[in-house]
Formats: sequence, C-alpha cells, structure tokens
Amino acid sequence: MDNSGKEREAVQLMADAEKRVKSSQSFLRGLFGSNNKVEEACEMYARAANMFKMVKNWSAAGNAFCQAAKLHMQLQSKHDAATSFVDAGNAFKKADPQEAINCLNAAIDIYTDMGRFTIAAKHHITIAEIYETELVDIEKAVAHYEQSADYYKGEESNSSANKCLLKVAGYAAQLEQYPRAIEIYEQVGTSAMDNPMLKYGAKEYFFKAALCHFIVDELNAKLAVEKYEEMFPAFSDSRECKLLKKLLEAHEEQNADAYTEAVKEFDSISRLDQWLTTMLLRIKKSFQCDGDGDGDLK
Repeated sequence: MDNSGKEREAVQLMADAEKRVKSSQSFLRGLFGSNNKVEEACEMYARAANMFKMVKNWSAAGNAFCQAAKLHMQLQSKHDAATSFVDAGNAFKKADPQEAINCLNAAIDIYTDMGRFTIAAKHHITIAEIYETELVDIEKAVAHYEQSADYYKGEESNSSANKCLLKVAGYAAQLEQYPRAIEIYEQVGTSAMDNPMLKYGAKEYFFKAALCHFIVDELNAKLAVEKYEEMFPAFSDSRECKLLKKLLEAHEEQNADAYTEAVKEFDSISRLDQWLTTMLLRIKKSFQCDGDGDGDLK
C-alpha cells in the first residue's frame, strides 16, 4: 500500500473509532458492551496513530495517540494512558514542540500520581531538552531540569540527579546567576571527589566553580582555589588548578597578554568548549588596561 493509501486507511480508522465512542455513550449506564466499544476505539486510535507515523504525518499521529490516551483514562487504565501520552509527545516533538510538552506533562501527572517518580524525571528531561533546542526558553528548561533532579534525589538516583543539576549550573552561570552555579558545582564536586568512579570529574566542577567566583570577585576566587586544594589534594596537580593560578596572577598584575597566553596553552591540550570560552572572556573583560577586552582569547 502506498503512503496515500495508508493515510486514507488511518483517517477511516479515526472515523470508525469516533463512531464507536459515540455509540458507547448512548448505552445506558451499567449495560455491558459500552466498555468493549471504548476498548475497540482505543485500539483503532493506536493503529491509526502508527499508520500516520509510517507516512510521517506527525501531527495526526500525535492527535490519534492523544485520543487513545483520553479513552484509556476513561477506562481507568492509567499506565496505558500515560504510555499513549508519551507516544503522542514523541510524535508531536517532530511537528509541534508545545503540544509535545503538553502531552508529556499529562503523562508526568499520571506517573507522579502512581508514584513512578523515576520515569516522571526522565520525561521532565525530555521537556527540558525541547525548551533548550526547539523553543529556546532556557529558564523553562532549567525549571524542568531542577524538577527532574528533585525526583531523582527522592529516589536515591544521585548520579542522575547530579547530571540534571550540572545542566542547571551551566545555565545559571550563563544567565549570570553565579551564586546558584557555584553552590551546585561545589555540591556535585564534593560528592564526586569521595567516589572512586567519579573522582576525575571533581576537578572540572571545582574549576567551573572557581571561574564563577572569579567573574564576581578575584579574592573570592583565590580563597575558593585554596579551599578546593585543601578539600581535594588531587586538585592541586590538575591542569585546571594550574591554569586558575596563572589567570589569577595575570589578573592581579592586569597583564592581559599573560592571561591570553595561559588560556591558549591550556586550549592546545584540552579544547575549550563554548561555556568555558564564555566564562574566560567575561573574566578578561574585567581587565582595566586591556584595550581589546571584548576580543578573543586566542
């Protein structure tokens, strides 16, 4: 069957499902058969949704899954309803991001009601990612990452919670909410340094916390570096710590060239990502004698 044939069949299935729902409502309450018709309609909507998916009509697929989800709710099948809302969200993701969020939120409400917090947390991450990439609303993305982290923490899934919190910290720093970013980087760094599996990541989190301190106040950054070295002696030998010390020295002497040189040297071994580049540029802009304070780092 070609695509247009499949689409026609899906549309027909939707119409038949609707008829089933209408006829189920005309039954007298308590009469057998009404639930059967709703169940059949559910099945038809799901089949129609999958056919729409095959022909890449994502909006129609999302809508069909939504209809199935509502009927599952009517039948008190909470788990099936949540699954259908997630299927709807995944289809809408390709066509209508806001509608995808609405469906995923509906699924989250059901899952939290059922006490399934880990799966609710996972869907909050999906919503956060839609806000990040499709709708570019960073504050809303942050709110969903925070909610996800809360649910993961409640379920003792600390490494999943920390992954979400690191996203929050990264955005908090970009939005110039430095105290929030510092608090998270220090918290995650402290829990990582005591874990043999995660130890290597601790230096990166302390490095990021120190950079946030540096943007706000040079003395705070100095004190923070000393504190991290004391808490986590391995930090002292890290390239990140050595870079921080060079940058602090260059800043104290207001020597922009030395600052740029230190960054260049670090970048030649460990490529700087966009976040680090942004933070290092913000620090560089605070040099009083730097003619090209808004310029490049390299």
